[in-house]
Amino acid sequence: MKAVILLSGGLDSSTVLYQAKVDGYECYPISFDYQQRHRRELRSALLVAQKAGVAQHQHQVVNFDLRQWGGSALTDDTINLPQERSLDEMSQNIPVTYVPARNTIFLSFALGYAEAIAAERVYIGVNALDYSGYPDCRPDYIQAMQEVFRLGTKQGREGKPITIVAPLINLKKTEIIQLGNQLGVPWDLTWSCYAGSDVACGVCDSCRLRLAAFAELGLEDPLPYV
Repeated sequence: MKAVILLSGGLDSSTVLYQAKVDGYECYPISFDYQQRHRRELRSALLVAQKAGVAQHQHQVVNFDLRQWGGSALTDDTINLPQERSLDEMSQNIPVTYVPARNTIFLSFALGYAEAIAAERVYIGVNALDYSGYPDCRPDYIQAMQEVFRLGTKQGREGKPITIVAPLINLKKTEIIQLGNQLGVPWDLTWSCYAGSDVACGVCDSCRLRLAAFAELGLEDPLPYV
């Protein structure tokens, strides 16, 4: 059995990769270099995949450039990253770190890869309870994309649609870390920071969410921070 895993190298997607392994699937990660501010995450994606025992030829890295139209602090350097925001502040509005249609683009590539290798599943680490509240990380979005997977593929039309699996969608960040600990996810190899440096900033939304979750569990995040 084969599964394609959307792997950014972050805490969530790395947990999903290890979950897919436990579920008994031969894993084919797919990562994306879209010229994002935090391309440092790609190094983590490669390291996490290697640690999980994924063969190099099975891990695809797709290159394209979303800086052409910007629209996000992650693809436009003129838009400042939010920093030092409280969890309450993060939950109020969809932040400027939202990349327009990113998961739709990612899932489209993943679907093509999955059908080409006759995979049964596409795993994605979206999380609806994350304070960022991105619109393409919510259950109704995943349900809609599942219908696209069914209608837009040969496998789907022949009654064997590729299934989107989002095992973290209703978990808190603390619960994701607990699950990752059970699965043996190497947190020291993962990367969450949006700032684009070689050392995590500790003040962007992603860093603060991660640090808060480790702290709530009484655990130390093994990543170095500024």
